[in-house]
Amino acid sequence: MWILTRPKTRVEKFLEATEGGRIFSATFEKKDGSIRTINCRRDVKKGVKGVGMSFDPMSKGLLVVYDMHRKGFRMINLEKLIEAKVNGETIKFL
Repeated sequence: MWILTRPKTRVEKFLEATEGGRIFSATFEKKDGSIRTINCRRDVKKGVKGVGMSFDPMSKGLLVVYDMHRKGFRMINLEKLIEAKVNGETIKFL
């Protein structure tokens, strides 16, 4: 029996590559139209109060990350992602 799977999209590859708390940089367009580059990581537990969010960010296309410079949690809109650098590899989205 053959199982055919569709090829992974760039976003799926990006999400897979950034799992496990790997540090990466992402360049994206903010709500106000300006471009921002953030040095961040996912799956950070420090500073989490255990209350949880009132919505599921991934269902709205948002990725929760920890900003390494500003030392706080931020959200990246995956639809506005321009490029990301993970493990020395650059992934372009536009």
